[in-house]
Amino acid sequence: MSIEGERSVSVEGRLTNGRPVHVEGGLADEPPVHVEGRLADGRCVRVELDGSRIAAVSDLTDVGGASDALILPGLVDLQVNGYGGLDFNAPDLSPGDVSDLVRELWRRGTTTLCPTIITAPEAAIVRNLRVIAAAREADPLVRHAIPAVHVEGPYLAAEDGPRGAHDARHLRDPDLAEFARWQEAAGGLVRIVTLAPERPGAAGYIAGLARQGVIASIGHTAATPADIEAAVRAGARLSTHLGNGAHTMIRRHPNHLWAQLAEDRLAATFIADGHHLPADTFTVMLRAKGVGRSLLVSDSVAMAGRAPGDYTTPVGGRVTVRRDGRVTLPGGELLAGSGSSLLECLAWAVTRTEVDLGTAVRLAAANPSRLLGLDRGRVEPGAPADLIVTTPDLSSVLHTFVNGVPVHPS
Repeated sequence: MSIEGERSVSVEGRLTNGRPVHVEGGLADEPPVHVEGRLADGRCVRVELDGSRIAAVSDLTDVGGASDALILPGLVDLQVNGYGGLDFNAPDLSPGDVSDLVRELWRRGTTTLCPTIITAPEAAIVRNLRVIAAAREADPLVRHAIPAVHVEGPYLAAEDGPRGAHDARHLRDPDLAEFARWQEAAGGLVRIVTLAPERPGAAGYIAGLARQGVIASIGHTAATPADIEAAVRAGARLSTHLGNGAHTMIRRHPNHLWAQLAEDRLAATFIADGHHLPADTFTVMLRAKGVGRSLLVSDSVAMAGRAPGDYTTPVGGRVTVRRDGRVTLPGGELLAGSGSSLLECLAWAVTRTEVDLGTAVRLAAANPSRLLGLDRGRVEPGAPADLIVTTPDLSSVLHTFVNGVPVHPS
């Protein structure tokens, strides 16, 4: 892979297959002019950058060692609770923590994300929404990386199974007045709210969100098909991590999973980490929902990216990180979020299912970008210069550009 500018410094390194990679880039105040490598469709290209935009994408016949590098759009993750020991839900979250977490995800290939605030007392939700808003105000690149916030809960099913790891003490019925207080604290940043449609008042709440252009998403539910239909009629547009946040045993039919899969007015997110959904289940759900209405999310938690072991977290208490990356509540199989980055989820989908790289990138970049109304997730002239350069096996991110700025390596 090659990155070049008018004035440059050079760094030598190696890809995972042992072949050398030569990197040339501008000085800190002079972003690189172009990047060479292969796109998801296999084309060998030069991607020219002009400030915050992609100026041109030109086919090349040969880029030498750069042919081992993949140039992909920066990934867009709609559900990030935390990563690398940092948690958007921590009671002492600071603007610096938000910035650090965003930068950690840049190193993992995610250039756009929705910090996800989970079930908690209203004061805790409002506090952390204010902190996230403050972090965006303090740093233009963080503001670019966080276009929206996802609030998952507290309007979820109370039964064990559907509620997942959410604290039952703080579950409650939907309240538009509370939502208004969230938006005031966040400066209008809340764009996705996950709720169980069987909760009293859910239909009116969903309709209220829809009037404000906010995405109501169905999740952590024990709803009936009739509840799903009522939610969609009211304006629900999304299913949160479909196939999870449910009882371990449900009626074979009818049930809320079939109802959501069959509903073309609902898009759906999937956690493709190898733990939340088996490969065959993910494959069938993706076929049913269709590529155009499907999105990948990580649902990563604070212990994602950490070594195996038992940890105490500020949200949810004790969790166990297993050697295979699975994150559970101690002493059982109940998942406590995901231990994977979105790039790791993308790689799992490509290596363990029928999904090809181009489709996986669409699920993890273009589709979530479109849902949020953003012009991101593509490597085309005129698109924002949110790019990642990875090894061909997707195991490592070599370079990340956010809005045209090289942010990894820093």
